[in-house]
Amino acid sequence: MSCILNIETATNICSVAVSFDGKIIFEKENTTGPSHAALLGVFVAEALEAVRKNNHKLDAVAVSCGPGSYTGLRIGVSEAKGLCYGFGIPLIAVKSLEVMAKKVLDTQSGISEDDLLCPMIDARRMEVYAAIYNSKLEVLRDTAADIVDNDSYRNFLDKQKVVFFGNGAEKCKDVLIHDNAVFIDGIYPSAKHMIELSEKAFNNKFFVDIAYFEPFYLKDFVATTPKKNLL
Repeated sequence: MSCILNIETATNICSVAVSFDGKIIFEKENTTGPSHAALLGVFVAEALEAVRKNNHKLDAVAVSCGPGSYTGLRIGVSEAKGLCYGFGIPLIAVKSLEVMAKKVLDTQSGISEDDLLCPMIDARRMEVYAAIYNSKLEVLRDTAADIVDNDSYRNFLDKQKVVFFGNGAEKCKDVLIHDNAVFIDGIYPSAKHMIELSEKAFNNKFFVDIAYFEPFYLKDFVATTPKKNLL
């Protein structure tokens, strides 16, 4: 059994959740940000108090590794590293896009086993970071910097339904016009939907180097891949 503190700060949302043996024992979320610098330390202190009151010992810290905002990720990762150094416990990195896809699977009843999931985080103009997952959360196309146009994701859309969501999907609604394109509003990465992912990583000992780990910042957006390979 493991007790894991999950930290999600990739977007304007600041959230923290603690799991014990895969079950939530604490969660706190603020959606009015960005106010990570003011709130994250408070949330973490409350989370650690919940761990203490439940007579548990923290076994690992999981943090969103992006893509996401520079400030948000920097604050979250700095907090996570400090905790790992202080407690002498491992650090787990969880992809922000995967967390969003997990949230859709956890909360949306209309997703079928044949649907594909495309979480999108806004970069600028018609640029997004996106990935493609199936309903088993298996990666069909890994995270890439996409410049979205009418032909984007066409080879997926021509075969089956693709569900687009995240703060990058809103601006794509008028561009990705296809019978198989479906859009879901209000999806953002959240710490409580990291739990199953961080638990799996912990059990498989998928840890990152605390000293050298760096998240994937949106400021590093580079869409150098030919457009035909972004589909």
